[in-house]
Amino acid sequence: MSEENMMTENETQEPSVHPMDSWLRQDRLPHIWCSGCGIGPAFSTTISAMKESGYTQEQFAIVSGIGCSSRAAGYLKIDSFHTTHGRAIPYATGLKLAKPDMKVFLFAGDGDLFSIGGNHFIHAARKNMDLTVICINNFIYGMTGGQFSPGTPLGAISSTSPYGNEDSPFNFPHLADAAGAVYVARWTTAHVRQLKKSLVRAFQKKGFSFIEIISPCPTVYGRRNKFPLGIQMMKNLHETSIINHNAKGSELDIQIGKPIVIGNFIDRERETFLERQAAFQERVNKWLKEKKGETGD
Repeated sequence: MSEENMMTENETQEPSVHPMDSWLRQDRLPHIWCSGCGIGPAFSTTISAMKESGYTQEQFAIVSGIGCSSRAAGYLKIDSFHTTHGRAIPYATGLKLAKPDMKVFLFAGDGDLFSIGGNHFIHAARKNMDLTVICINNFIYGMTGGQFSPGTPLGAISSTSPYGNEDSPFNFPHLADAAGAVYVARWTTAHVRQLKKSLVRAFQKKGFSFIEIISPCPTVYGRRNKFPLGIQMMKNLHETSIINHNAKGSELDIQIGKPIVIGNFIDRERETFLERQAAFQERVNKWLKEKKGETGD
């Protein structure tokens, strides 16, 4: 075949379609995430899990707050709500109450969820709101200047802890378990196959489910803590992570120089907030009916 014919044939071929194209808002791309950032793998793995969850694209709604990972809401071609800092869970709660048939989930960072948004997290878990919360934990406030967050390990360097962080970080899975979450897991962006299965389970679970995803941030966290390249951080996550599904919550602290315990830790059943509300409303209606009969009104 001549070169001219080959060019003509190539020009008439349909452009290849990526399997995730229909889930993305193409007009919002390219994304803002830095080279080596782990949010991209976490985001694409989440889409893969959504496709396998049994829910349709129209049934999903994503809610996020403020931060690097929270920008994901603007890229997904589903009902999306990019809310104020730390307030994603209240918005998601309102959406779930108004549209109980929708699968509402959050995609947000450690600072957004557990600093200004920490109180909302524990109460949503306590009430067992039917929400799936995905936390991208990159150990830092990546978008707002590199300050230490509730997920920053002891001793880690940040813009606001130049001599090492002195605040004890939250143990996120332990906190979620204690607050009442029905599904709790932790994976890293170096474990995408296990992460996808865990996300599918979380989406299918009724009640408050929580997945922590440990993610590299070479630009803001890594360069201050001897990991200036994303591939270095990914390799370190792969080599230092230990899978232990039976680990106790108290064993899940993250410390510099020690292995990170990952796995699916909690999978249990609890009555959801909406189920309790339905039962409560039924009791109230019965009481009102009986009261009306007594008074003759």
